[in-house]
Amino acid sequence: MTTTPSHDTPTTAVLLVNLGTPDAPTAPAVRRYLAEFLHDHRVVALTRWIWCPLLHFIILPLRGPKVAAKYAQIWMEGGSPLAVHTRDLAAAVQARMPELRVDWAMRYGRPSMAATAQALREAGVDRLLVLPLYPQYSTTTTASVEDVAQRIARDAGPALRVDTVREYHVDPAWVAAVADSIRAHWATHGQADRLLCSFHGIPQRLAKAGDPYPLHCEAGFAAIVQALGLPRERALMTYQSRFGREPWLQPYTDDTLQALAREGVKTVDVVCPGFAVDCLETLEEISVENAHLFREAGGEALRYIPCLNASDAHADALAALARRHLQAQEGLA
Repeated sequence: MTTTPSHDTPTTAVLLVNLGTPDAPTAPAVRRYLAEFLHDHRVVALTRWIWCPLLHFIILPLRGPKVAAKYAQIWMEGGSPLAVHTRDLAAAVQARMPELRVDWAMRYGRPSMAATAQALREAGVDRLLVLPLYPQYSTTTTASVEDVAQRIARDAGPALRVDTVREYHVDPAWVAAVADSIRAHWATHGQADRLLCSFHGIPQRLAKAGDPYPLHCEAGFAAIVQALGLPRERALMTYQSRFGREPWLQPYTDDTLQALAREGVKTVDVVCPGFAVDCLETLEEISVENAHLFREAGGEALRYIPCLNASDAHADALAALARRHLQAQEGLA
């Protein structure tokens, strides 16, 4: 799991944290994973006595097999794409930070944040920088990671100092990495009629309550488009992966793609800057489901641009971000 650094006994570690994934593309594994994920109050805020029976007796039995079938379509030899790419990204960041220890964990599922932090403590680490792999801050994602980080710090006491990176949605190196990945795609395939940046959605009520996530998405989108020098009328931003019946952030990705096709747009390049590495939401929801919707509505081709994954530019950006944060926190100590 951990890439061993060249330094014999590093006392500072960087922990890359992603959302999580099932251990296998099977209905039981998916149910276990979704049960942990959907039990988080940050994700679903309904009263437990209402939500738990609904979750365990209706949602999980129905969604488990369906979601497992989707995972089976994208499963890699080394496991879930999210886990494989996150592990590889941690190794790439470690290679750029040999003086520290770099590890990875999941907010839900395995390897867990708590178990990984405990292993790091046992290896002599007394300072931990948690870097959630969410460029844009949200109460549904980054704040949930912060909840666990605070529990880890509380349980460890003065033996372990824990800090968390909150967001990096306009970090120049990250923006440049995303823009360069789009340019590389264009160099090979040419430019489509439109560039669509699709971000994971959240319920509208959270944004109205003050969640900064949509503002971060908009700022990051604007920075990427500016870095590309692309006219704004050629680029759109949308939100995907809505769940349940309440309104989520709009415009919706699927509706927008169908509308573009009906308007005569034949080709669309889709990039997902909110996802650090490829996963079910990019490889299946965008590349399969939404591509099908676009073609059925009259479009010719949806070309998905992969996430940054373990690319050199991504690892460079995250290593620099971690170093800056560690140095800044050291200055405050």
